[in-house]
Amino acid sequence: MARCARAIPILIVVSFVPLVSFVCPLAAEQIPIFRAGVDLATLGVTVTDRRGNLVTDLQASDFEMYEDGKKQSVTFFAAGAPGDDRASPPMHLGLLMDVSESMGDDMPFTKTAMVKFLNMLKDAVDITVMDFDTEVRAARYSQNEFARLIERIRSKKAAGDTSIYDAIALYLDGASQQEGRKVMLLYTDGGDTRSSLALHELMELLRASDATVYVIGELEHESSSARARQQMTLRLIADATAGQAFFPTSVKQLDEVYAKVLAEIRAQYTVGYLSTNAKPDGTWRKVEVKVVRKDGRDLRIRARKGYFAARRP
Repeated sequence: MARCARAIPILIVVSFVPLVSFVCPLAAEQIPIFRAGVDLATLGVTVTDRRGNLVTDLQASDFEMYEDGKKQSVTFFAAGAPGDDRASPPMHLGLLMDVSESMGDDMPFTKTAMVKFLNMLKDAVDITVMDFDTEVRAARYSQNEFARLIERIRSKKAAGDTSIYDAIALYLDGASQQEGRKVMLLYTDGGDTRSSLALHELMELLRASDATVYVIGELEHESSSARARQQMTLRLIADATAGQAFFPTSVKQLDEVYAKVLAEIRAQYTVGYLSTNAKPDGTWRKVEVKVVRKDGRDLRIRARKGYFAARRP
């Protein structure tokens, strides 16, 4: 569970799997600490060639992993999306929907975008939806509850302030209890006006999580200065998890964005190891991933930079 710094106004709406664990009491002036509590360190790894084409034919023997400079033995490897003939862990999808007042002009596009993505990706075992304004509301749905999920999205109206950072933090807290891959899409215009958490606190939580975050930024109605500032913030959020931020301005561009996101999700490798550092001290462990086959030097690797070790009494 995260320990957070100040009180966050939150309303939790629960469906399918209870998400009450998303809420945490907040003590004064405490820095958030995200505890994954796992011994097997796993990373999602995306590999491309010099032209940006995804590389999908790698095997476990093609990877080397280093923790704090020390080589580790790869003990877990999976490639491909659920449903492939190759083993892959279950995937959990998170959709975060900004419904604050500033999103008023963008709500039709947001709803269309979310429904479109759900119709394109049906590999997830469940979908967590969080909509946020001054408050944060959450529900989790199975694939069998698709109609209820779509109804929830279509019924939302824009009002209130914007609690982006708090919503992401609460999603990460809930996702930490799930086994397998976690993919989150954030739909927002990027301007946080209400969160209790500061950006630097959120960045620590993102570094500690094992979710991959993709951002769909809707900034067409922002001034040029605000647009540049918010693009930078949203890119920071995505980059911290080895995800990406996109800023489509039309449904046509959205099709291109989704094609990239879906291709990445289905091409991502999951690589893991049991650390040679067995100390349960909660410290940050820097991780480097290398591809060691002949053309490895020509390949580009995108993966998170490390993880926080489990902490035990």
